[in-house]
Amino acid sequence: MRTEQSSVVTSSSSSMSTPSCCSRFWSSALRSKTLAPAPDSAVRAESGDGLVRRLGLFDLILLGIGASIGAGVFVVTGTVAHDAGPGVTISFIIAGVSCVLNALCYAELASRFPAVVGGAYLYTYSAFNEITAFLVFTQLMLDYHIGAASIARSLASYVVTVLELIPFLKDNIPSWVGHGEEVLGALSINILAPIILVLLTVVLCRGVGESSILNSIMTVTKILIVLFVIIVGAFKVNVSNWTPFAPNGFKSILTGATVVFFAYVGFDAVANSAEESKRPQRDLPLGIIGSLMVCVALYIGVCLVITGMVPYQYLGEEAPLAEAFTSKGLKYVSVLISFGAVAGLTTTLLVGLYVQSRLYLGLGRDGLLPAIFAKVHPTRHTPIHSQVWVGLIASTLACLLNVHVLSHILSVGSLTGYSVVSACVVRLRWEDETSSQASTKLISSRAEGIIYLLAIACCGFTAGVLFRFGASFIFLIVAAVIGILSAAALYVRQVHTSPTGFSCPGVPVVPSISIFVNMFLFAQLHYEAWVRFVVLSIVALGIYASYGQFHADPVSSNVPIIYHRATAVVAQ
Repeated sequence: MRTEQSSVVTSSSSSMSTPSCCSRFWSSALRSKTLAPAPDSAVRAESGDGLVRRLGLFDLILLGIGASIGAGVFVVTGTVAHDAGPGVTISFIIAGVSCVLNALCYAELASRFPAVVGGAYLYTYSAFNEITAFLVFTQLMLDYHIGAASIARSLASYVVTVLELIPFLKDNIPSWVGHGEEVLGALSINILAPIILVLLTVVLCRGVGESSILNSIMTVTKILIVLFVIIVGAFKVNVSNWTPFAPNGFKSILTGATVVFFAYVGFDAVANSAEESKRPQRDLPLGIIGSLMVCVALYIGVCLVITGMVPYQYLGEEAPLAEAFTSKGLKYVSVLISFGAVAGLTTTLLVGLYVQSRLYLGLGRDGLLPAIFAKVHPTRHTPIHSQVWVGLIASTLACLLNVHVLSHILSVGSLTGYSVVSACVVRLRWEDETSSQASTKLISSRAEGIIYLLAIACCGFTAGVLFRFGASFIFLIVAAVIGILSAAALYVRQVHTSPTGFSCPGVPVVPSISIFVNMFLFAQLHYEAWVRFVVLSIVALGIYASYGQFHADPVSSNVPIIYHRATAVVAQ
């Protein structure tokens, strides 16, 4: 009899545990974080637990430029021009306008949350919920890890190329030192890349002041070299080479815009320096938009020069800009371009490692990752544990793997993060106004607004897929019209407030356009990138379910916070 009763109790308790686990998971996953208006960052800095505010406006602008412009300015411009012709200039303008829309959204949120690290992760946590923020973090972080390793190997290759300019070193440096040597088919040994990563990690661990000085020197050098290339090349331009301007039609220009969009990625690094900015509410928006505008101007100048110097059909694939100057008898400029590429890749890698450590710091403080990531050195005021971890991962990948073959699954995190940040601007604008209306409608205003945002994203992705496979233009128009109607519904059905500080103009229209364009570009990525998005999301959900939901701690978060439940939390 007792056996029967115990079996009944056991079966009953196990049947109740499953709903309880699900309820707990959703209760944790749907938490969002409300930031206090006056964070205690000053107290943390005095106690050695926080970062130090050392970055001025000029530092932030150079930080954004350093993250955005790498060797791509010497390669991508010519590669796309090979297909789009002189119209590559329009490709860069279109991509630049798209990035400006994203930058406006980032600038508002950086001004709204000016005192804490976290970037897109923090904005998502505040506007939506915990699980969405964690998913955004994982997608961004994989981009950063693979990107850092890939950049390190490219930088090692350029360093070797520069060293081989010395006569007794030419053709005497083994391939495994900097260019990479394949072993057993799957591995590719590169010794110089991890050494470079270790050196930059040491610089970053010493303090943001030292790393900012190095970034400023290298970025200024890079800008001067690009300006010199533009000025010298302008005297070799033959305007007849600009005709025809779009030899393969507008579609090639638009396709080129989807490629060169990623040449601008990096301005968001400024938002992750919020806790180290001297005047974050004023300087962060100016740093984000200012750095992006400088990049747009430099890219346009390079495009006009390269397509004016050499007919587009004769441009090379590997080093088009250097080859263009060599063909004009200006070989010394080609050598200068190699030095510019080294400077460009160094700053891109330095800022990339910097951003990664700050993101890990934010999650460590929130308890979604082990507490060791939240520790800040008491005298250096840098997250040394996070920085060393980031450098270790990048060094391992760069030393053993040919990460260039993984490059086609990159940019998923950037496009995902940009889209969510744009949605965060809309979400935070109507949060206070709509919370009181939730109980009087069949569906809450919050849920209704999120449905409209998802509709815009789906329309952008659908339009991108239709464009990619050459579907009828009518279907593209239908997808665009549905997206426009969704944006109009957001404008009419929601009440939008104006935040203090910098305000993104045209909300919700500008963020809606940004989401649509980002998802359109997402559809142009390789199929492997889509698979990576799904697989990584599943892995992230598993990590959150097994660790994050149990350790997220409001007490040890990076700012004073208030947790509240979303209206859709499962009733307990």
